[in-house]
Amino acid sequence: MEKFLKSLLNSKTGISSKRLITIVAFLLLAIGFITNLFWDLTIDEHIYTSMQWIVEIGMGTIVAERFARKEESSENQQEK
Repeated sequence: MEKFLKSLLNSKTGISSKRLITIVAFLLLAIGFITNLFWDLTIDEHIYTSMQWIVEIGMGTIVAERFARKEESSENQQEK
């Protein structure tokens, strides 16, 4: 588990703040969902929606970053 978390948080440059913030936001969403489901503690809709947007945008930037890296490396190989 520790190895998985290290590989998840590490990139070539070190700890990725985008990944860390996205994981924390996702965990908070999951906690909010579970508390609403089992203990009837409601979370303001605006707070839940904003956290959902943070997770969606964070995941989108992480995925887009990976595709951009592949394009850059393939362009460099074509120039050589």
